[in-house]
Amino acid sequence: MRKHGSVLLILVAVCIAFSAACAAAPVSTTTTTTTVAPDRCTARGPGVDLHSCDLTGVTLTDADLSNADLTNANLDYADLTGANLTNADLTGATLTGARSGGITGTPAALPTGYQLINGYLIGPGANLLTANLTGIDLSNTDLTGANLYFANLTGANLTGADLTGANLAGANLTNANLTGANLTNAYLIYANLSGADLTGADLTGATWLNTLCPNGVLQATQCPPTSAG
Repeated sequence: MRKHGSVLLILVAVCIAFSAACAAAPVSTTTTTTTVAPDRCTARGPGVDLHSCDLTGVTLTDADLSNADLTNANLDYADLTGANLTNADLTGATLTGARSGGITGTPAALPTGYQLINGYLIGPGANLLTANLTGIDLSNTDLTGANLYFANLTGANLTGADLTGANLAGANLTNANLTGANLTNAYLIYANLSGADLTGADLTGATWLNTLCPNGVLQATQCPPTSAG
């Protein structure tokens, strides 16, 4: 009996040990939730905070950016056509290659060298492709590197304007006043300068090809300064 009892006790102990070892581990029910903060630089609408945002090449056509903070924002090559910039602050923003036209409202501030005229953001490096700038006063304006490809500048006042490296290919400059303008390294391919006044203009390094000169002659060399030759 003692032997049988001992065996029984051993079997019971083994069974208990085995049961404990094989018992299912408790399953944790803790759930971790990750909250992704919205990127303010993707926000659009009145009063948005877009300061220092990289908005390179972003389409902002017809966007309502009234009262927006765009200080130090990178708006290079962005499309701002038709945007509402009423009281928007663009202090320190970059606008190289930015397209405009049809812009409404008066911004609170613009980058140095820029101005808003007839719905266009005009300044160094501006994209004024095919812009209608007929009769506009751009005297002494910094338009270095601006894209004025096929722009209509008929009768425009560009006296003393800096057009260094500007793309004026195909531009209509009929009767434009370019007296004292800086056209160094400007592209005047297929430009129409009929009746324009180039008196005192710096034409150093300008590119000519099929350019209609002030005297009405089509040529691939530097034009005379006035229609009188």
